[in-house]
Parts: sequence; structure tokens; C-alpha cells
Amino acid sequence: MSGEISTDQIKQYAGDLSATPASSVIQKAVMNNGVLASSENTDSKVNMTPTFSIELDTGDVANQKQSGRCWMFAALNTMRHGIQAQFKIKDFELSQNYTNFWDKFEKSNYFYENIIATAGESLDSRKVAFLVATPQQDGGQWDMLTAIIDKYGIVPKSVMPETYNSSKSSELNSVLNLKLRKDAVTLRDLVNGGASSDDVQTAKSKMLSEVYRILAYTLGTPPTRFDWEYRDDDKVYHIDRDLTPKTFFNKYVGWNLKDYQSIINSPTDDKPYNHLYTVEMLGNVVGGREVRHLNLDIDTFKQLAIKQLEAGESVWFGSDVGQSSDRQIGILDTQIYDKDSLFSTDLHMTKAQRLDYGESLMTHAMVLTGVDIVDGKPTKWKVENSWGDKVGNKGYFVASDAWFDEFVYQVVISKKYLPLELQNVITDEYDKPTVLAPWDPMGALA
Repeated sequence: MSGEISTDQIKQYAGDLSATPASSVIQKAVMNNGVLASSENTDSKVNMTPTFSIELDTGDVANQKQSGRCWMFAALNTMRHGIQAQFKIKDFELSQNYTNFWDKFEKSNYFYENIIATAGESLDSRKVAFLVATPQQDGGQWDMLTAIIDKYGIVPKSVMPETYNSSKSSELNSVLNLKLRKDAVTLRDLVNGGASSDDVQTAKSKMLSEVYRILAYTLGTPPTRFDWEYRDDDKVYHIDRDLTPKTFFNKYVGWNLKDYQSIINSPTDDKPYNHLYTVEMLGNVVGGREVRHLNLDIDTFKQLAIKQLEAGESVWFGSDVGQSSDRQIGILDTQIYDKDSLFSTDLHMTKAQRLDYGESLMTHAMVLTGVDIVDGKPTKWKVENSWGDKVGNKGYFVASDAWFDEFVYQVVISKKYLPLELQNVITDEYDKPTVLAPWDPMGALA
């Protein structure tokens, strides 16, 4: 191999460093303060003042604590906003633990079914390796939550509150993934040993009973009927008796979930715009709603989000929250750190290049609750996070429009805000979307 590093090259590189202006001062600053503090651009804080021309009043933020349920918190937040306003309950939350229980239960079954379907493939096949790497996790997608709600409904947080294991999920995830991997051994052995389909399903049913027990012990037993009591902001007492999770959803949220479409912005060559995509082996409810993304250019993508905000509806969105962000002060901005100048190098990649080369993907879901329009163009966005009120501006963040362009990958939009030609794309391609590989970046879970 001829590409080894020589001693002469190292001397040259050391000389290049010495010749870099102020290299000694920069080195001391970075060594003592770290990369981010040393490259921080204070102008970003001035430009990201939390003032917006369009702003929804959405109340206090929720807190997912030490769990990866941001997608679930964000989706339920969009639904609770209407309840808060209509029924005058400013601190109201929907139960994230209830949907968490059914999501993990259904994900377990989804995993078992995928293990059965791939039992004939070798353990080192990419699909099997992908499945067993993470049998289930806290993350998810908008369509996955709607699949849970379609089947199980939702309940107020007071009816099924958080537990130690929902708020701090690592112990539960460790036990559950151990069980799922162990069960995968049994299911693969049954299928490859010639067991009948009925025998395989009988074995799977016993496994699911054990999963249910694990979830009940850690998260509690989901209610099937309940009474909902609350006092509104005027201190008036209310009680609604003998509700089911489905009747509660229909009465207090009342959305037709089929009307909400996942929109993505993925400017990669393999995903032409104005087409519908799904992701193989991405989901939770077997036989339920599948994940489907409509890929649009960034300008159309943003205009749809603005249109929904203008109508008074918040917007679920997925992004790479760790990029160009300051968690404590709540700023998401491509200019917040100037690492290029700090290291005298060019670190720029296009959005497509970051997706293609693994530099970025969707990692976190939040809610858009405002936007600042100046001279007809968005300049910054108000973001409701789910990390509690000790970060940002009482839990709210500000994202620059440039950051939105680069690191926002998904929004969920009511179909009524889409132009007719895009509604027709969804209708025409609904049963035949392009299928992406399980490891495609657009299959990332928030």
C-alpha cells in the first residue's frame, strides 16, 4: 500500500500549523474552552430574538425527560393545542405513556413478523443484521403514531401518567431488546426447522403475552374505560364519564388522521421531487397505517408550513437538532458557530451530500408554533421543544430560516393546504409508492 504517511509529511504539516496566523492563541483557546465555545458567533444571539409576525399561543412545554419519545410528544402536542384552547385548560397534556405502551407492544409484533419473513436469510444478511441491531426503540414517525391512535385511541395524561420507566427508558429498552433477540432465535429455528405457520404464530402469541407483562410491570396497564375530571382555567369543575380511548379522541381531538400527510425535503438524486415514498420494514402496527413521505422542494415545503401556521395550526416537524445548535439558549442557526474560520478549513457540505454520506439525518421531532415573515420571506421560526422549561426560552427555541433549509427534513401538513396537483400525486401513488431501503436516511426515527 503506497498511501502511508511519511515523516517528511508530518514535518510539513507541523510547519503548516506554525505558519497559520495566530495558531498558538487559537490552540490555547480551543484546548481550554472546547470547539463550540471557541467558535461561537455572538451575532447569532442578536439575530435570533424570539419575536415572530405569526405566533400561536401553545402554553407550557412538555418534558420527555430521559427517553427518546420526541416524535410522540411532538405529535400529541399538536393535538393538545386545540384542546387547551377550546376547553380552556392551559396545562393539559395527553398521555405519552399510553401511546408509548402500545407502540412498544406493536413494535414487538412488527419485529417478530419481520424476523419470520426473513428467517430464510443468513444472519449476516444486511436486512437481518438491521433488524437485530435494534429490535425496538423509543423513536418513531408521525405515521406510526397515527397507526397507534387509529387502533387504540388516546387518553389524558392524568388517566395514564408517566412512570420511572417511561421517563427513563434505558432499563426497559435493554430488557425488551434482550427478550426480542432471544425470541428471534426461537422463531428463526422454528421456521427453518419446518414448523407450520400455525405453530409459529402460537409461539409468537406466547412471546407477545410475555411482552405485555413486561410493559404492564414497567409502564402500567392501559385503561379501557375511564372518567375524565378536570378544572378549567376559570376553576370550573368538569367530569366526563365512561369514556374509551377512542371516544375520547373522537370527542376531544376529532381529527381525521388520514388528512395529514408527511412531507419530506430530501434533495438527493435517488428521490425525485413530487413523488411518494415508503420505507421497507419501517413501522409498528402490522396491518396499520404505513409510513409514506411526499418529497417536495424546500420552497414549497416551507410555504406549506407557513400556510398551516397562518391558519392557526401548529406543525409537527423532524430535524437534525444536534447540528448548529445551542441547547441551553435555544438557538438553531447555521451561523451560531464559525468552525471554518476557527480551523482555517472548509467544512461545508450540501444538504444532499450530508444525507448521502451519513453526516446528517432526522434525529428529533418538535413543533413549529410561529414564524417571522419579513418582506414576504421567512427569517426565523418559533419551535416548541419537549425538553422541559429549563432550556431555551422556557422550553421554546428559535430556528433561523437558513437552519430550516439545511436541517429540517420533514413536516406534517393537512392535505387541504396542498395544491390540487400534489393532492393528486398522493392519491395516484398511494398504493404504489417508491420503496426505500430500511437504512435509507428518510427512514430515520425521531
